[in-house]
Amino acid sequence: MRISRDQSLMVIVDLQAKLLPVIDGGEQAVAEATWLGSLALELNVPVWFTEQYPEGLGASDPRLLERLPTARRWEKHHFGAHDETDFARTLVETGCRQVIVCGTEAHVCVLQTALGLLEAGYSVYWLVEACASRRPEEARLAKERAVSAGAVAVSADMVAYEWLQRCDTDTFRQVHRGYLKPRSGRNLRF
Repeated sequence: MRISRDQSLMVIVDLQAKLLPVIDGGEQAVAEATWLGSLALELNVPVWFTEQYPEGLGASDPRLLERLPTARRWEKHHFGAHDETDFARTLVETGCRQVIVCGTEAHVCVLQTALGLLEAGYSVYWLVEACASRRPEEARLAKERAVSAGAVAVSADMVAYEWLQRCDTDTFRQVHRGYLKPRSGRNLRF
C-alpha cells in the first residue's frame, strides 16, 4: 500500500536533547526526522513529538523545535505513545490511518509505540534512518521486530516521493529547488 499524505501522520518519538548524546546515530535521526517533518508540514501532514519524562531528559531537540514549530507535543509516561489515552483519542479524531514513526530509543519507546499502533489497526511505517538506540544492534532488532509484527520499513525519500506523487507540481518544484534545507548534505534528486 502506498503512503498517502491525506492519510498520514508523523510521530517523532523522544528525540530529546539530554538523551541524544548517548544515542548511536542520534544526529542522523534528528537530521532525517527534521527533513521529513519539514516536508510533512509543507504538505499539511500532521507532525507530533512525544517527550518521555521531559523534566529529566529535556524537551525535544532544539533543531526539531525550530524547524517544526507547529508540530504538536505530547508528554508521555507510558513507553508506547498509543497507550496514552489522550494521544490515542486525538489520533482517532484526525482520521489518519497511516503513521510514520521514528525516534529513540528504537527498541523501547519507538517499538512500543509502533506495536500499540499496529494493535489498534493503524498502518505503521518505520522510518529506518531516523530510528536509533544507544546500541545499534538494539535498533536493528527493534526494526526487525516491528516489521515482523506488520510495520513497513521505509526511508525518508520513499515517504517523501509517495507524498509528492508527481514531478510536475509547484510543490515538487519548490522541494526540488531546495525549498527545504538538505539533510546530511543530501537533497531530493529527480
